[in-house]
Amino acid sequence: MIADVDCFDRFEDEPLPFGCRIAMAVEYQGSAYRGWQSQDKPRVATVQDSLQAAISSIAATTVTVICAGRTDAGVHATHQIVHFDATVSRSLKAWVAGVNAKLPEDIAVQWAKPVSNDFHARFSATARRYRYIILNQARRSAHLAKGVTLIDQPLDADLMHQEAQVLLGEQDFSAFRAASCQSKTAMRNIHHANVSRYGRYIVLDIAGNAFLHHMVRNIAGVLIAVGSGQMPVGWTQQVLNSRDRNQGGVTAKPHGLYLVDVSYPAHFELPESRVGPDFVPS
Repeated sequence: MIADVDCFDRFEDEPLPFGCRIAMAVEYQGSAYRGWQSQDKPRVATVQDSLQAAISSIAATTVTVICAGRTDAGVHATHQIVHFDATVSRSLKAWVAGVNAKLPEDIAVQWAKPVSNDFHARFSATARRYRYIILNQARRSAHLAKGVTLIDQPLDADLMHQEAQVLLGEQDFSAFRAASCQSKTAMRNIHHANVSRYGRYIVLDIAGNAFLHHMVRNIAGVLIAVGSGQMPVGWTQQVLNSRDRNQGGVTAKPHGLYLVDVSYPAHFELPESRVGPDFVPS
């Protein structure tokens, strides 16, 4: 990885060669969208459609983008990675500032970088990192509507962190996958699962090689149930051991979930970005 991208960095004006593969970091507020992926249904807003339309406008030709991890309806990202093949010569400034000028306010390109043709936003990724943000107070916040999950009863963040440690390593996460999940295997490797309190915010920070459909939200739902005292200490282990989604409780709401980082081999030299969202500490 190279140094962090500064918010006042100037983008290169020199046109890139024809046929470059471009990697991009994109952030978005997902509340207005039916998830990342384009859908066949007419007039269904998706992040992919909005981004492709903006890039295609700059390229003056149809462009398809590939993402690191598809997010569901209402889910956000502070560091989604995408790639596309540019069949036209444009500068990095055009791919960042130009595309941003074509995007709605709730989607923004953070940086763009030419990469080798063997880079693939999804298949080259070695890990994904998510944060689930809980606003733990008695009443909702108008300013944070759809940006956090409100839990209006006291939560024990230390206990939630303790419970989350049973998830580490390579295990069968069948009890935490959605019924509609199409993955051929429920085996996933969790690298870390930390729960911390920052004042009124409780943050579940979790990283792994990959995640099943609704996996992070299902984990959050179990941890919230234990942290609130609704379920006993040790219930997370019981759910995991059951390998049965019916034992796993409620799926937490999408509003608090953010894709915050994607890791790649160092030789691609992708810029690092601050782990978001901006209203909680890194």
